[in-house]
Amino acid sequence: MIKKLSKSIREYKKAAIATPIFVSLEVILEVIIPLLMSKLIDDGIYGGEMNIVLKIGLELLICAALSLLFGALSGKNAAKASSGFAKNLRQDLYYKVQDYSFSNIDKFSTSSLVTRLTTDVSNVQMAFQMIIRIAVRTPLMLVTSLCFAISISLKLSLIFLILIPILGIGLYLITTKVHPIMKRVFKTYDNLNNVVEENVAGIRVVKSYVLEEKEKKKFGKVSESIFEDFSKAERLLALNHPLMQFSIYSCILGLSWFGARLIVNTGMVELTTGELMTMFTYTIQILSSLMMLSMVLVMIAISKSSAERIVEVLEEVPDIKNPAKPIMEVKDGSIEFKNVGFSYVNSKKKECLKNINLKIKSGETVGIIGGTGSGKTSLVNLIPRLYDTTTGEVLVGGKNVKKYDVEILRNQVACVLQKNVLFSGTIKENIRWGKEDATDEEIERVCKLAQADEFVKGFPKGYDTYIEEGGTNVSGGQKQRLCIARALLKHPKILILDDSTSAVDTKTDSLIRKAFREEIPDTTKIIIAQRVSSVEDCDKIIVMEDGEINAIGTHEDLLKNNNIYKEVYESQVKGNEE
Repeated sequence: MIKKLSKSIREYKKAAIATPIFVSLEVILEVIIPLLMSKLIDDGIYGGEMNIVLKIGLELLICAALSLLFGALSGKNAAKASSGFAKNLRQDLYYKVQDYSFSNIDKFSTSSLVTRLTTDVSNVQMAFQMIIRIAVRTPLMLVTSLCFAISISLKLSLIFLILIPILGIGLYLITTKVHPIMKRVFKTYDNLNNVVEENVAGIRVVKSYVLEEKEKKKFGKVSESIFEDFSKAERLLALNHPLMQFSIYSCILGLSWFGARLIVNTGMVELTTGELMTMFTYTIQILSSLMMLSMVLVMIAISKSSAERIVEVLEEVPDIKNPAKPIMEVKDGSIEFKNVGFSYVNSKKKECLKNINLKIKSGETVGIIGGTGSGKTSLVNLIPRLYDTTTGEVLVGGKNVKKYDVEILRNQVACVLQKNVLFSGTIKENIRWGKEDATDEEIERVCKLAQADEFVKGFPKGYDTYIEEGGTNVSGGQKQRLCIARALLKHPKILILDDSTSAVDTKTDSLIRKAFREEIPDTTKIIIAQRVSSVEDCDKIIVMEDGEINAIGTHEDLLKNNNIYKEVYESQVKGNEE
């Protein structure tokens, strides 16, 4: 896990290495300062030597200044290294998610991925900063202070050897109790983000059904769960302070008692007043180091759960990869399914597509119709290789889709999926997703084909009209037409419309199909629709039922020979008459 995460340090390695070096220099100076204070008291003040006082005083000023400088440099480099590490880590996570196939994305919820990219990365960033700075400082301070304390008085140092194990065991027990709680908290955070995401995305539905109170209760329940877990963790962590205070005061009392007796009984031979004062300073340094070490351990315990969740995303292997020597050109828009079976869970027992055998010629217009869950969308998702088949193979241009370069294939297969998505930006910027360097003339042409040009020019700013996130400031039908225009701009060999004209009126739907026939006759067009009127003039129509092809034929053939198609047609005709 550490090896995987450390790859994200990259260009910030120098800052990450410089931080512990500056920290070490800072610690060495902080440990030397009490020794100088001891000499100042014993040789200068008690000895009545002003020259020694001035000399040691100057040395103390230099050490303090250097310690401050090294501390500032360590802080600066730690901030740079940790922030850069977090930036690279977020970038690596985001790029990794971009390489996922649909099946990989299905394993992680959107809210979980957002939490991992934000909260989890922030936790790991903080832990990384503490590791390269405080985790270096505390053990070094602990060891050097203890060594100097022993060199001053081995007898008094035995107090540390008694209390350090007690404090260490207490801090360890607290840390091990906190870790599983924090691990649970981050899973609850996923649920919280999911509730917020659903509520914000579906706020219109919530308000139309007047279910604000229900949503508040749902949010409150998850939020309460986080509160309870955090409260429990904080109660455990709060034990650090009294444990630390007990250890410090016990040491100070022990040192005061035994140190004073040692000074009096030996006539300042075994221990001087200055050395006793130095021992007090080392007491604070040693025990504070242990306290800081416990904080580091707690932060590492918290971030361990976050790190595991991040690595889980980084180590996820994309199901869809380019072959060793990919085909870089799609010959034409012909499509063939050979004994295709498909399952979202990669299990033959749970296939949603079974025994699919189908041939579509290049340039043909094919309609697909069927009930909800019949496998229409699953079928077309296999063409641009959004998913891979479980059994059998799909051919485009006479070649198995698995042999193509994924980018080349998808550039030649334009999809307007069920969930039409527009991004924040102008209409022009949204349509240019299909072709980044498209001219204004090209954009207008595809909008005319998609019957979008008229309403776009009706906006005050025309093609420079700003689209809100998710396209909330345009109607469903307008959104669909803009998405169709975006797909057409790719000049694809295959165009897939997955129920993407459901929100437009029948006249506009007819005009779109007419434009397709006249303007892009060589493009293979696959139209999934609920309305028979949207597919009746197709070259052939595929009727799907329970993941299988029930029938294939023209509108007239299916009316005569297929009961499913006939029932759908008659129900829609009667509905229109009424």
